[in-house]
Amino acid sequence: MRETPTWRIPFGIVSLFILLIIYGVVIARYAPDIIGTWSGGAQAVVYTVLGLIWLLPLRRFLIWMETGSWSPPKPKEKAD
Repeated sequence: MRETPTWRIPFGIVSLFILLIIYGVVIARYAPDIIGTWSGGAQAVVYTVLGLIWLLPLRRFLIWMETGSWSPPKPKEKAD
């Protein structure tokens, strides 16, 4: 467990916020040009997928913010 403050948490929060804004602006700028003529149902599916896709790297990013490693820590063995 972390006992001292680390720079990774505030840096990670600010980075995540900035990257989500950039992602949202890119989607809002280019997606309507590509799928604007599609049916409403197809557009809803595309926007749902695009709205959820940013979650894929989030777990590893949050692990890095907490531990400094991109992979989860190995579970500790129980002592008998």
